[in-house]
Amino acid sequence: MHRLFAELEPSLTVTEQNLADRVPYILRSNIFDFAELERQRREAVPSSYENATAEDAAPQIVEQSTNVDAAMNTPVVVDSNDDGTVAQELELEHMRSTLEEAIAETRSTPLENRPRVPRIALSKRNRAVVRAPNPMLVTYLEASRDLCETNSILFGAALAVCRIIGTKASTVRRATGQSSAIPAWRRRIEVRIAKAKALIGRLICFRSGNNRPRIVRTVRMAFAGRNVSLSQPDITQKLPHTDQKRLYESLERPMLSGTGPATNQADTVAFWRGLWSEPVNHSEGPWTEVVASQCVSLTPMDPVIITPDDVAEAVRRAPNWKSPGLDGLHHYWLKEFVVCHTVLAQQFQEAPNQKSLPSLLTTGITHLVLKDQGTTDPSKYRPITCIPTIYKTLTSI
Repeated sequence: MHRLFAELEPSLTVTEQNLADRVPYILRSNIFDFAELERQRREAVPSSYENATAEDAAPQIVEQSTNVDAAMNTPVVVDSNDDGTVAQELELEHMRSTLEEAIAETRSTPLENRPRVPRIALSKRNRAVVRAPNPMLVTYLEASRDLCETNSILFGAALAVCRIIGTKASTVRRATGQSSAIPAWRRRIEVRIAKAKALIGRLICFRSGNNRPRIVRTVRMAFAGRNVSLSQPDITQKLPHTDQKRLYESLERPMLSGTGPATNQADTVAFWRGLWSEPVNHSEGPWTEVVASQCVSLTPMDPVIITPDDVAEAVRRAPNWKSPGLDGLHHYWLKEFVVCHTVLAQQFQEAPNQKSLPSLLTTGITHLVLKDQGTTDPSKYRPITCIPTIYKTLTSI
């Protein structure tokens, strides 16, 4: 392959290893679609086979029969739509194998070690790729037995879509992460180049007459300490706050900073465990019996029937990319994978009849937000818990 490449491109100097690494990189980065790859493969394989045959085999004279000659001279009619059909079948087969691999990987991965699925850019191609697995998910969802298995299937489908699009899922939450193939020094240089390009662009905008505050602020920061003065005068009368509510809140409440010593993790866990995990014996007064006797005459509520339309409406109102729970599944995937609404409606209907909910629905990620200056006191933090999206969908119906 290296010899053929040197003959085609004699001006380029490429090593054998570098040329061999280009093939998996092109396939992994989705530079060419499946139709283009299949067309190039059909063009390359026969030619290489003929070259190898011409070089290795000795020339021989073979007498052909009349039937073979007639068959070779017979014109063949080829349908122009065959290429598109083959490419589409190859693309669907690749998507099906990627989906199966991602679902199997998700089922074998602990909940806390799932990768973080990134946000998908809004485009027509991405929207088509996201909706393409819907027919393939029907088989998996029909075999789902509970909400935990349905969650694993949906997360595996989301992970497969990210791999097909080319968006890399973050492995920060994994127990054992793989090192990146790009060296650290190269990433640092690329970051510096990107920052320099952004600064040059803002300098060009300022030079062309763009005097927006953000542009001027960037230019002043770039020229700080260089004895360079800008021709634009400072505006003495400025509106420092545009949000009236936030201004009054900042005046009434002092600004909090978490620069002090952090609280001890063991003390924090012990404090909140005492509030959440310890059983409490409530004293039931006589008023509870009065309320119970008054509720006897009330008409019982009609049984709630959850339909797929109810699930679709509950998912539609939810934000796309709000912080998920420990499962890592965003509402966006529940909106796009519309085939899951029927299965979720059926499993939501059965959930209240069970004695206990799965641990997936009752496990969340709690963030402690500082609300006072006492950073070492665990009671001075406000707990904010991110719960799974499936549980939020169930409670919003």
